[in-house]
Amino acid sequence: MKTQVQFDEYAENYDAALNQGLSATGEGKDYFAAARIEWLARCLGDLRQRARRVMDYGCGDGSSSELLIRLLDAESLIGVDTSGKSLEVATQNIGSEKCSFSEIAQYLPNQQLDLVYCNGVFHHIPPGERAGALEYVWRSLQAGGIFALWENNPWNPGTRYVMSRIPFDRDAITLTPPEARAFVRRGGFEVLRTDSLFFFPRQLKWLRRMEPYLSPLPLGGQYQVLCRKT
Repeated sequence: MKTQVQFDEYAENYDAALNQGLSATGEGKDYFAAARIEWLARCLGDLRQRARRVMDYGCGDGSSSELLIRLLDAESLIGVDTSGKSLEVATQNIGSEKCSFSEIAQYLPNQQLDLVYCNGVFHHIPPGERAGALEYVWRSLQAGGIFALWENNPWNPGTRYVMSRIPFDRDAITLTPPEARAFVRRGGFEVLRTDSLFFFPRQLKWLRRMEPYLSPLPLGGQYQVLCRKT
């Protein structure tokens, strides 16, 4: 993962830097965060899988953590990250007593969680260190637990443009959907489904009602690989 120092530098202005890039879509980060987790909630509903105990892996400033609690009706959430300053911001800003935060090195995986949610993290982890990060996720989940891996889609030209506008994304090494599926399978997960979202910018938001039908196409701005610990 990017070093602690690199993301510590963005702890106070992470949202501004991210929204700088996302402004090209006509939306801010809150739109994308809510849409991802709402989609995940529908997927879990289809599986009849309850996510009571949740991890937000690479939680940053915790901006998605309260959404995970609320939209998934979770009972508890642990947010983990390498950036101590980002975790300080999360602890200050997140008011839910159901949320707690910890540096990755200080949280001991205990195979008790129902769900690990991860958005846009693995493209920041050097390829040689990704297997270890995935093992950490695997050890955090109970048998049959769900891993929701969201990644930026390099097959989408809009995604590549947005990432070029975000300082901490410019040197990221992205994964294609097939690469992500192969990666999680090597880590001991069963792939349940792959879905793409975010096909249309705000200027074409009237077309967004088509996205559920387009989700099998690997062309959206982001994709989710939903998998189960076997």
